[in-house]
Amino acid sequence: DDANALEAALSLKDKNPGSTVTIVSMGPPQAMTMLHECIAMGADDAVLLSSRAFGGADTCATSTTIAKGIEKLGEYDIIFAGRQAIDGDTAQVGPQIAEKLGLTQVTYAEEILSLDEKARKVVIKRHIDGGVETVEAPLPLVVTVNGSAAPCRPRNAKRVMKFKNATVPAERPADKAEAIAAANASKPYLNITQWGAADIDADLKQVGKAGSPTNVKAVQNIVFKAKESQTLTGSDADIEGLMVDLLNEKIIG
Repeated sequence: DDANALEAALSLKDKNPGSTVTIVSMGPPQAMTMLHECIAMGADDAVLLSSRAFGGADTCATSTTIAKGIEKLGEYDIIFAGRQAIDGDTAQVGPQIAEKLGLTQVTYAEEILSLDEKARKVVIKRHIDGGVETVEAPLPLVVTVNGSAAPCRPRNAKRVMKFKNATVPAERPADKAEAIAAANASKPYLNITQWGAADIDADLKQVGKAGSPTNVKAVQNIVFKAKESQTLTGSDADIEGLMVDLLNEKIIG
């Protein structure tokens, strides 16, 4: 869903010259692979929130960290997020960010219908159970985007080549850090911002595992296997037999 959220942001940027899109992600340095993709698709800048202090975070601690990162970035009009991640499937981080920043939120967004910069409001189509809803909300706000929204555009080949050597400090070998910094002096866009807990003024009791009220004790893979099947007719005998089986198995009754 994050890719759909990125497309929503990029589409809005295309319609509003002068707008910029900044990607914010929390994760280890390996998350740079995803940031590279986002920049290649059209994002203007990226920030990686990376620190051992952020490890083991649940949705509450994750949203706290990202909210602090957004606060440090400064001005913004719309914060786009995917509806939910592919691991926890909780759909909690986006709404929690909105609450922690004191912002209006629109969830399950499928399309940005219009944006009125002077009136500071936006009209959004939401995909909800049983149909579609159109809502109007004031700026700034948080929007979580459905996977049913427009898919993200492909990477731009020129941007892939331009930013292929972009890195965050944690990716640079200690013995080559100075040389890389010197080489990037004439190309500042190759220096991707990385912030740790101290950079965003995070309370260490509110981030990472320490700030997580929930903890995963175990993860199990469950495989459902088909059991024996029965073919029943509409006869009274078959129906009676089925009812007896259901009662015996305590499925009903």
